[in-house]
Amino acid sequence: MAASGFSDLRDKLKSMTPHRENYKNKVSDRGGGRKRKYHDSEDDSSDYEEQRELEALKVKDGIRQLNLFSSDDCTRIEAKIDEVVSKADKGLLREHTVDRAPLRNKYFFGEGYTYGSQLEKRGPGQERLYSKGEVDEIPIWIHELVIKKLIANRVIPEDFVNSAVINDYQPGGCIVSHVDPVHIFERPIVSVSFFSDSALCFGCKFQFKPIRVSEPVLYLPVRRGSVTVLSGYAADGITHCIRPQDIKERRAVIILRKTKPDAPRLGITSHGDTAPPDSPSSSSPERHRILKPKRSHRKADPDAAHRPRILEMDKEENRRSAGLWRHKRRSVSSSENFWRRSHEAAGSYEEPSNTTTTTNPNRKVKMRRQ
Repeated sequence: MAASGFSDLRDKLKSMTPHRENYKNKVSDRGGGRKRKYHDSEDDSSDYEEQRELEALKVKDGIRQLNLFSSDDCTRIEAKIDEVVSKADKGLLREHTVDRAPLRNKYFFGEGYTYGSQLEKRGPGQERLYSKGEVDEIPIWIHELVIKKLIANRVIPEDFVNSAVINDYQPGGCIVSHVDPVHIFERPIVSVSFFSDSALCFGCKFQFKPIRVSEPVLYLPVRRGSVTVLSGYAADGITHCIRPQDIKERRAVIILRKTKPDAPRLGITSHGDTAPPDSPSSSSPERHRILKPKRSHRKADPDAAHRPRILEMDKEENRRSAGLWRHKRRSVSSSENFWRRSHEAAGSYEEPSNTTTTTNPNRKVKMRRQ
């Protein structure tokens, strides 16, 4: 080793491969002596978490929660909610008062509105109030047992509420991420929970078939008898939802709101007048398609939540069967045409002398003239 002029084998290797040392120096200079990919991903992750924390703080600033209703109060109100459900099942409420969906029924009082799949053109800003008288008036018991207590505790001013909605959830029910229509409702939005504890989540994203929900920006527990008041960023700047996993028992919520004076309403023209029955705006097929609710006639069914998936599977199976049949029919037709062309080329194909023939509408064969 000493004869070769090197006392250390590492020195000899460096002299034999000088390009490796130059490459290391270049990488070190370019990256500032650190592994860029690892540290950059850490920085990105920390920035993302910091943004979510800041957003959660903004949401909290717009939330107010109070425990106003005792267990006895809840029991009395829950009995009244059961009476509403019983009346709806007997058909004693107006058509647009009741809106049924799998594992969740909605009951509009005072003011009701179209939303979601009830509109042909979907999206924020397309919601419309029903015409006056389309839904039942707010029951007296809601005024006496709920609204008066909220006014007494200065949660809302007098004469604020003109719209009350009861959402009745079965275990596993949900409501997807949304913002209460800004062009329809004033702020704040007040809700009171009954029957069981649950949670309200902010900033979630839903995916379906199967249903999946992303992690919320803020998870807000809501207890039986608690009042939740949303305003500011919590009401307008971020979506809120009820996740299926947060409804473990039956749960009902009474939502109390005030509609804006200029909120758009079905059956009202752009000038604010009621459209006459024979006017184009009120009689066009497109308008009737938009105004017609799609779900109000359906009764609650605990198994209904699984039907959309079964129906989709059936549709897929039907499409597959139809595709196979069309492929088979094309194959038979192409085989017949190939047989005919091969015989024509050989001069052995003869047309029938009788021009009156019975043809199959599914089989199109070009006949030669005599």
